[in-house]
Amino acid sequence: MKMKTIYLVRHGQTLFNVQKKIQGFCDSPLTELGVAQAKIAGTYFKEAGIDLEEAHVSTSERAIDTLQLITELPFKTHKNLREWNFGTYEGEGEHLNPPLPYLDFFVQFGGESQEELSNRINKSITNIATESENNAILIVSHGAAIANFYRKWEDFSDVKRTSPIKNCSIMIYDYDGDVFRLREIINHDFSSLEN
Repeated sequence: MKMKTIYLVRHGQTLFNVQKKIQGFCDSPLTELGVAQAKIAGTYFKEAGIDLEEAHVSTSERAIDTLQLITELPFKTHKNLREWNFGTYEGEGEHLNPPLPYLDFFVQFGGESQEELSNRINKSITNIATESENNAILIVSHGAAIANFYRKWEDFSDVKRTSPIKNCSIMIYDYDGDVFRLREIINHDFSSLEN
């Protein structure tokens, strides 16, 4: 199998991000800043000369809107690319979150365990990458979901994450049919938008 490149992108800033609310499976719209962030991510691909061939996205509106601002490619939606299911904590303030790692904390509130999230996001991305006949694949997902995918493959990569996964950051993975290796993390400078 020839090497494939996976461009794993977190959605743009949302209303709940600004309000510091837990999103998970529930949704909130992109803010004006979130829209601008997604457009900047789209510009990155154009300026870097990256010809995306295929696009996949979580079923959440915030992720779909982000993808459509990045590329005009047709796309497939996947429920298993959604954010962590936080159960009845969704829509509540982030101050209610327990300390990391969350592990099984949200199961008692009707959510999923960290292991369940890790397994489903990894299986979904692996299936997309394995079944695709293309080499440059865009996947738009969510912060905690992407963080758990990162954690699964961290030991195989020389590139390490040194900060939280920011809105519209791009994690570039090489996939050889066996292992995902993180090649680069693109964190855009949005400071000019935040004034």
